[in-house]
Amino acid sequence: MPLIILAAILVIVHTLTNGQYGFHRDELATIDDARHLAWGFVAYPPVTPFVGRVALELFGPSLAGLRFFAALAQALAVILTGLMTRELGGRRSEQLIAALAVAIAPLSIIAGELFQYVSFDYLWWVVTAWMMIRLLKSEDPRWWVGVGAAVGLGLMTKYTMGVLVIAIAGGLLPTPARRFLKSVWLLAGVAVALAIFLPNVLWQIRHHLISFDFLRSIHARDVRIGRASGFLLNQLFIPASFLTIPLWGAGLHYYFFTADGRRYRPIGWMFAISFVVFLVAQARDYYMAPAYPMLLAAGAVRLTSRTGARRLAWVALAAGGALGILLLPIAPVNSSLWNKVSGRMDDFREEIGWPELVDAVTAVRDSLPAGERAGARILTGNYGEAGAIDLYGPAHGLPNAISGINSYWLRGYGDPPPQTLIVLGLSRQLLERSFESCEVAGHITNRYSVGNEETRDHPDIYVCRNLRKPWPEFWKDFQYFG
Repeated sequence: MPLIILAAILVIVHTLTNGQYGFHRDELATIDDARHLAWGFVAYPPVTPFVGRVALELFGPSLAGLRFFAALAQALAVILTGLMTRELGGRRSEQLIAALAVAIAPLSIIAGELFQYVSFDYLWWVVTAWMMIRLLKSEDPRWWVGVGAAVGLGLMTKYTMGVLVIAIAGGLLPTPARRFLKSVWLLAGVAVALAIFLPNVLWQIRHHLISFDFLRSIHARDVRIGRASGFLLNQLFIPASFLTIPLWGAGLHYYFFTADGRRYRPIGWMFAISFVVFLVAQARDYYMAPAYPMLLAAGAVRLTSRTGARRLAWVALAAGGALGILLLPIAPVNSSLWNKVSGRMDDFREEIGWPELVDAVTAVRDSLPAGERAGARILTGNYGEAGAIDLYGPAHGLPNAISGINSYWLRGYGDPPPQTLIVLGLSRQLLERSFESCEVAGHITNRYSVGNEETRDHPDIYVCRNLRKPWPEFWKDFQYFG
């Protein structure tokens, strides 16, 4: 019951604070994909857009309604961390300590306040870890079926679940638990995972493995601009609170160096192998976040069994919770606190100004000659702009956006091909090469004068006419990833 109460408080806090600003650009793209359900999308597998569709059906385009499911995913991860602790022999207080350690983790807080695949990927990793602990404790190989289901759903959420699959196999091999790899129930679990994942595999085949092209492109970009640097150092601050370092450090020690943890040593290897794979692959620091709950669960058992250590843990968790509150979207825009938080992470800045962007595009549309207005289309450079046009534009009579980015490119440019385009998010040089005429017709601003990607990097709105190439030829070369 205490775990459920804690999870309920977490959902309530997120729901009450998640409507402070606006949709993030990533959320706008996911909402658009939710309206075009398929077995796959360029940027991710289909589970997150499917959950987004459920949110749209239940709540409409509600910020708090959409993010409710992200908060719920994190709340379930918190409960499961407590249950992992119980399976490892932890008492109620130790279960709460482990659960709170997950709740105050920076990545967990962010995953509860933004509707992204990260939120659900986190949950499936924790579900899988809990089931693996149940398998090792009970020595009942039928748990492989549950593991297979969690892995399948994880792969349908984020492809990095494949790293955990490698870690599970690698974690069992050097321990006596490798006998479970001979079980027929493992084959049943693999069959379940493949059955769940198969529709996305078929979608990828039909679309020439486009998501792998996307992943290669995005990874190269991240390495080039430095987003993949600092992986080791940031493990102390991003995936889990730095105040819980003794806790997850004790969890590693428990799995690898204690007699009680010997049965669960494959769990320690699951963490270690995942860590090495992501490190070698130059992954971003937050990819490891869903692996930390399995350490925090064991650390709560190992470290807080003594009264003094337990008291210190509660103090550390209270301090970590106070710091974690700063990551919630509660500060007024442009306040000193907002500036400090948004200076370290740009998520808040990218939630500002989308309705104003659509208002500016509407003003440009209304300024067109009457003969052009009805047939004009809107070409955007990124998915945030396209998603904003599609979400807020219908109220202004705007058509859906077209774009060359990610899944928008697959949806094409419409029929008949447009002659007049309102363009935003693309460079003037590209437009002048592509169209016979382009002129600046408006600018993107927001009422808070917040500098973000739209107002800082490409604030101009153009009207462009007469594409130099035939549309099919232009569109074939216009595909890009972001």
